[in-house]
Amino acid sequence: MSLSDRLATARDRSVLQAHIDQQAEPHSVPRSSSSAGSAPQLVVTDALAAVKGRAVTELFKRLGTRINDPSLTETQLHEFVREELVAIIEEEQLLLTSDERARFIQDIEDDALGLGPLQRVLEDPSVTEIMVNGHDTIYVERDGKIVLSPLRFASEQHLRRAIERIVGRVGRRIDESSPMVDARLQDGSRVNAVVPPLAVRGSSLTIRKFSATPFTVDDLIEFGSMTPQIAELLRAAVQSRLNILVSGGTGTGKTSLLNVLSSFIPRDERIVTIEDAIELKLQQDHVVQLEARPPNIEGSGEITIRDLVRNSLRMRPDRIVIGECRSGEALDMLQAMNTGHDGSISTLHANAPRDCIARLETLVLMAGMDLPLRAIREQIASAVDLIIQIQRLRDGTRRITHVTEVLGMEGDVVVLQDAFLFDFTAGVDEHGKFRGIQKPTGVRPRFSDKFEEYGVDFDISNFSLEGSAS
Repeated sequence: MSLSDRLATARDRSVLQAHIDQQAEPHSVPRSSSSAGSAPQLVVTDALAAVKGRAVTELFKRLGTRINDPSLTETQLHEFVREELVAIIEEEQLLLTSDERARFIQDIEDDALGLGPLQRVLEDPSVTEIMVNGHDTIYVERDGKIVLSPLRFASEQHLRRAIERIVGRVGRRIDESSPMVDARLQDGSRVNAVVPPLAVRGSSLTIRKFSATPFTVDDLIEFGSMTPQIAELLRAAVQSRLNILVSGGTGTGKTSLLNVLSSFIPRDERIVTIEDAIELKLQQDHVVQLEARPPNIEGSGEITIRDLVRNSLRMRPDRIVIGECRSGEALDMLQAMNTGHDGSISTLHANAPRDCIARLETLVLMAGMDLPLRAIREQIASAVDLIIQIQRLRDGTRRITHVTEVLGMEGDVVVLQDAFLFDFTAGVDEHGKFRGIQKPTGVRPRFSDKFEEYGVDFDISNFSLEGSAS
């Protein structure tokens, strides 16, 4: 029995709702109004899902090659799709309210031209990460907290179409012979997809969203990620051409902080950025963005971060900004820092400044050079001036927990000295949020002498205990 026949026999709304409740799957969850704004909601039954499937098939038949017509703008294509969908709905004789019709058209448009149910959360600015664990389980991160979303794909094939649409736009492919892929959306959001046979319980998709407008230093101060005193210190450090490492775990905000640090670079300097997938959004004009390339299906043609770091040295850079060091490129970065390329900035994964040094040693060893450990530590101590440790706390907020100076070598140990530390002793408020801020340790870093050398204004009292914010 078609949906139109079912609806025709259930004109009374209370009878219709009871029928829908019986047809709904036991594990389905009603979508809350907060999950998708104020958009009207459409309760999906098996019959309605079948109509959606037929509508999508019919839509592609009518669109034909026009869906890939380069002469059509995005707006024109969406208008054409809506016109065809209205005609298809009329032919199906669906008895829907105006709100339900609008939601129905939007759902099919998302399936045909967007990413299906993910399109709504992608457009939700409060969502920072999307995690799809199979077609019927979608988690999202809001305000640093991961929650289960009521959205779902209709089937594994539905999810695979969305994944293939993402990777196809950036010239990548994903199938059983190449079941893992890293890609990005048009807005720069980072995408990772894994499909069977590696993903045992169905395809997995993870999207790390990035704000259309990069966070500014004022935003991070407002979020509590840093204090005005630390912001002033970081501005002075970048303008004084200190070599800086941003250290932190996954999802702690390293890239956002790297964007803020890069914003302090003078506009008359030539900047070369090197990334696995383009994420940085620098506001300066004189910027060259380089992106690594994975091997093709034959296993050739790979261009690594290390290759790009080496090539960047021939591009007359004033600043080299590496999105993340995760392999042997760490050695080339340290050598660049030690041979006149001051002011370089990068990130790496580590849980504390001391761990950052240890991980950097390991990454240098991954370059394949048989270097003694002391030589590696001397390179690190000579190259790196400042480590900024950022952490996602259990309340979901992202805070700078250490601002640490690299002093040099003492025996076989790299000596570190904290300039600012996050005050965990302040406890939490009634909402479970940490009350603490970053406070100075009272020690004036040696690199502050460079501020005067480069003519950078900085209030040295920011390092004193009396000058700390209350």
